[in-house]
Amino acid sequence: MTQKVLVPAQLSSDGKAYLKGHGLEVIEVPRANQENILKYGQDVDGMILFVDPIGEDVISQMPNLKIIARHGVGYDSVDLDASAKHGVWVTNTPNANAATVAETTIAEILDVSKNLTKDSLEMRNGNFGYPLAHLGFDLEGKTLGILGYGKIGQLVAKKARSLGMRILIHNRTPRESSYGQFVDLETLLKESDVLTLHLASNPATYHTIGKEQLAEMKASSVLINLGRGALVDQDALIDALKSKEIAGAALDVFDEEPLPLDSELFKLDNVLLTPHIGSSTVESFSRMATDAASEVVRVLSGQAPQWPVNRP
Repeated sequence: MTQKVLVPAQLSSDGKAYLKGHGLEVIEVPRANQENILKYGQDVDGMILFVDPIGEDVISQMPNLKIIARHGVGYDSVDLDASAKHGVWVTNTPNANAATVAETTIAEILDVSKNLTKDSLEMRNGNFGYPLAHLGFDLEGKTLGILGYGKIGQLVAKKARSLGMRILIHNRTPRESSYGQFVDLETLLKESDVLTLHLASNPATYHTIGKEQLAEMKASSVLINLGRGALVDQDALIDALKSKEIAGAALDVFDEEPLPLDSELFKLDNVLLTPHIGSSTVESFSRMATDAASEVVRVLSGQAPQWPVNRP
């Protein structure tokens, strides 16, 4: 009997082709959420998922499931314990999108420092005087704080150094770096003009940036988050942006995604909002899809995965 794999319809064609080329039946759904998984794929042998959460209530109803392959690096949306209990591997794609997310991070830093998006929107409304009343700031000579120094954090440091920025780094485990200086968290918060978050999301990093940490930051500083929404206390950040406790933020990830249209964040003019596009390039999507598909093929052919994040 042909084995089946459920995938989001938006998965790169390269990933779908890889699965089909290895004799697997591909079940495409408009969104791989709980409802669609149980409606269209309850009997599948494997799944490739974007960011929709999946837990015990779904996994327990899928008797044939052997692997959940995450399309990306983060896996906080998957219940690892429930997966392991039911004999299901969970994998990610650690080598596929680091360069892309680092580039997008730099792009968002450049945007908020020069008011690019806001200036463009005001221009379309005929407000040609807006830029003169809302000047940006130079990055050269400013301090970039990097919180989390994995693959993405390291690439951000390398790219930001070419902009003439001073680089400060805080990581749970200090590492050697030719691009910046390792400091304690308090120093990072107090001295950064731009603070960018690149931590994994887990119980230990939940709300790493909250009311107390925001209070330590410069009033002129900006916060950049392309990691996970759970790294930041979103309500505390909204208060800090409203009160101008910090100057601004660029957010690509949120507590709830898609970000509800009634969110207070949409009412603020000092925050750049993007819909989780950190890895959204043709090349990155191809790599993530192919790497995830290769993990599915390995597991369904009886092999162990290359990039497991749990152990059934």
